[in-house]
Amino acid sequence: MKNIDISIAIVKNSQNLFLICLRPDHVHQGGKWEFPGGKINKNESAEQAMLRELKEEVGITALDYRLLETKFFDYGDKQLNLNFFLVSQFDGEALAQEGQRMQWVNKAELDEFSFPDANAAIIKKL
Repeated sequence: MKNIDISIAIVKNSQNLFLICLRPDHVHQGGKWEFPGGKINKNESAEQAMLRELKEEVGITALDYRLLETKFFDYGDKQLNLNFFLVSQFDGEALAQEGQRMQWVNKAELDEFSFPDANAAIIKKL
């Protein structure tokens, strides 16, 4: 069974909207919405991975952020160690860098989107 370390950036802008992206259909949990993030590379910290993934996926640099929570989630075929960071200030304009659909939504609207099960608990805490 695979054990994967992941960093996730919950980006909140000055209008209290959250940035979400649509996962490609061909990947695990494809067709669901997610917060930007990805796998932590070897010799990379959770913080470094979050900063790198934000730049790669949506072209922004996190300026003010904190580790919100660390969670373990078991999908059966893979186990995830999730590091959720709350990003409250950033530099640049968020634009989809990988061709993915992306949008800003308010807290209430998050419930209208299908997220991977591993994200459910953190969404309730926002």
